[in-house]
Amino acid sequence: MFTLGVMPYRRRPIVVGETYHIFNRSIAREPIFLNQREHQRALEVIEFYSFSKPNLRFSFYNRLPTDQKLTFIKNLREIHKKSIELLVYCLMPNHAHFLIRQTETGGIERFMSNFQNSYAKYFNTKNKRSGALFQSMFKAVRIETDEQLLHVGRYVHLNPLTSYVVREKKDLEGYPWSSYLEYIGKSTSPISNTKPILNFYSSIEEFKKFTLDQINYQRELNRVKHLTLE
Repeated sequence: MFTLGVMPYRRRPIVVGETYHIFNRSIAREPIFLNQREHQRALEVIEFYSFSKPNLRFSFYNRLPTDQKLTFIKNLREIHKKSIELLVYCLMPNHAHFLIRQTETGGIERFMSNFQNSYAKYFNTKNKRSGALFQSMFKAVRIETDEQLLHVGRYVHLNPLTSYVVREKKDLEGYPWSSYLEYIGKSTSPISNTKPILNFYSSIEEFKKFTLDQINYQRELNRVKHLTLE
């Protein structure tokens, strides 16, 4: 068993009240979400560790009887504050994107450490693997304007399409491992706060049009310096 331990020192601190595009990739770009169960496990861990200091580790929570698990997560949702506010997310075959607002000091670093450690231990055990799964330091770009917020949200949601994980626009609505389905009202278990972005649009249809009409732009985003993480 291993742990990622303390995150490496970051020259620019992550600030409470600010929103960041967070990105991390697997070691050697190897696939880390291989099937539906692994994707689902990742989403469960993401929601669990968005809360501020849960009383249990996810591994202990996950071993509770089903009724106790349901009660525990219900209580977290009802009475526990969050250390981060998850606005947008997307799980890709070998990396993950998040658009996150930090709501308490150290929230994003703690969330990413908990998510990466918990998921890596599960993935390694399940796949008889050892060693680090994620790169040691996640990348973080601060969102400075409303325009950037909307463009980065679109960038994250379009990742499966512009990376050819799915082929057609219509297929994006069948990709269950991003918050896009939450934004268009088709998710049965939302974990994101969609209001800060959807408030800029008069309707869900306007949001969808903004997102889907810019696929060619998305494929050129590597030329846009303030959105580039690599």
